[in-house]
Amino acid sequence: MRRLVIATHNSKKAREMHQILGTRFPGLELLTLADYPGAPEPEETGDTYEANAIIKAESAAQFTGEWALADDAGLEIDALPGELGVYSKRFAGEDTSFAEKMVRILANLEGVPEAQRGARFRCFVALAHPETETSVFSATCEGRIAEEPSGAGGFGYDPIFWLPELGCTMADLTAEQKHAISHRGKVLAEVADHLATMI
Repeated sequence: MRRLVIATHNSKKAREMHQILGTRFPGLELLTLADYPGAPEPEETGDTYEANAIIKAESAAQFTGEWALADDAGLEIDALPGELGVYSKRFAGEDTSFAEKMVRILANLEGVPEAQRGARFRCFVALAHPETETSVFSATCEGRIAEEPSGAGGFGYDPIFWLPELGCTMADLTAEQKHAISHRGKVLAEVADHLATMI
């Protein structure tokens, strides 16, 4: 493998995945769907993270003819069962900003004590090629929902995802700190170990 397509049009997610994999494999050419004009953004019709990751990875592999990597991740909140999860990006409407989504989540959790604000980020990654069976990897990161947003790093729901053992939110971390403990960082470490056998 000399080239890998990160199957996303999300520039922040692509940058994060590029940082993690590029550090481990400096000689691997990492591209995104932005490098392939006309590359489709397939509809995420799966009802699981795994299914959606596979849909995106296999679509990119078929379009580009290259190895392609895609993830699907979500925020699960114990006190709001079924409201986010695989539908995290669509919570409160796809066109609603993450800032507004977080406002709504915090409003829904108003008065809920810390012990009941358990949450986790869950991430599945699919690695696909037109001529091979797709591989799937997964990881989680446990935490709680903060009382208010904090931090300017990361993206998505990171500002309200509190890490009790570190005493800060995911968005308070540096990129390197986040990659070491986050759901995406952990699953990409597994993917990288697999890729090491192929490069």
